[in-house]
Parts: sequence; C-alpha cells; structure tokens
Amino acid sequence: MDALAQSWTALAALALVLGLKHGLDADHLATIDGLTRFNADRPRLARWCGTFFSLGHGAVVIGVALWASAAARAWQVPHGLEAAGAWISIGFLAALGLANLRAVLAAGPQDMVRPLGFKAGAFARLQRVSNPFAMALVGALFAVSFDTVSQAGLIAVAATQLGGAVPALALAGAFTLGMLLVDGLNGLFVARLLARADARSRSVSRAAGLAIAILSLALAGWGALKWAV
Repeated sequence: MDALAQSWTALAALALVLGLKHGLDADHLATIDGLTRFNADRPRLARWCGTFFSLGHGAVVIGVALWASAAARAWQVPHGLEAAGAWISIGFLAALGLANLRAVLAAGPQDMVRPLGFKAGAFARLQRVSNPFAMALVGALFAVSFDTVSQAGLIAVAATQLGGAVPALALAGAFTLGMLLVDGLNGLFVARLLARADARSRSVSRAAGLAIAILSLALAGWGALKWAV
C-alpha cells in the first residue's frame, strides 16, 4: 500500500511538472500574447486569456488520457515512436529558440518583443476572438499536436498500472493544473505589460523574449544530450 501511494505521488508530481513545462511552450506563449493584445481594450477580459486558453487545451488532454487509458491494455507503443517524437520535439524547440532569439536581437529600442511560435504564426487569425468560449476552443485546437497527444498518452499508460480511468483523470488533471498555472500567469503578465506602455515594459518584454529563447534552446540541448548518450 505504501509503495502504491509513493508511486501515485511520484506520478502526480511528474504530471504537474510536465504541465508546467508544457505551459512554457512557445506556441502557448505566443498565442496567449496575441489573444491578450487583441483584447487589450477590455482589461478585465485580457487578464484571463491565458486561463481560458489553457482550460480548452487541458480539456483535450483529459479526453485523450481517458481514451488512451481504455485502449492501453490492448495496444503497445510501436518501437522507436518515443525516440522519433523526442527528436521531432528537439528540432522544433531549437528552431523556436533561434527564432525568438532573432526577434529579440532585431527589435528596436522602442519595440515590444512578442514571443514567436510556429502554430501561433500560422493561425494568427484565431487569436482575434473576444469570447471566453472561443478562446477555450483555440486552446483545444492547439492541443491537437504530436507533443500534446503523446504526453497525454504517456500519462494514460502510466495510469493503467494504478487502476485505469480514475488515475488517468487525476494525472491529466495534475498536468492541466501545471499548464494552467503557467499560462494563466502569462496572460496576467502580458495584460500588465500592455497596460504599461513605457520603457520598463519594453525592457521586460525583451527579457521575457530572451528567456523564452534560452529556455527553448536549453530544453533542446538537454533532450539531444539525453538521447545521444
């Protein structure tokens, strides 16, 4: 019983940490930035953009985890899929890190630096919504990706060892909570920056852009080192 409780605690903590990490995804940050900027003239709504986005995103994670937990007993992960997914993620992280670093270096003294993301750039029109439900739908749409689905699947596979659907729901909830904390705070952060269109806010936006670039490159480097050794 103690071993089961320890396993459960460790898995829940891991799911929370993975959610925190996922919330720092450049596409999340860029999309929340775009949603918040579009609603800057509605300050009370703008500060909640990150929360609504991550709620929609988390709903997909929970749905996939529940489905995968039911299918996990009859399905085996194909050999090599985990490694392929890891290297794809490493490539995207490195490219996003370099793109955000370039944006910081190219910004003028009077410019606000905006975080860059691949999906956020491709679906820029989706960021022009002012309805909380629509923001949640945007978050759900962005959850349909290899990275998100694979993490939800791994959570579900781990949960099958603890009993199936209920542990899968709890672990997916922990993942969503971590993501919600990061993305919700990011929405508040961007809203405050937009409310203070001064030199300090420009400096902070530049520092945030640099932090995103460094984090993306560091995660890519760490992932490459882990799989190469």
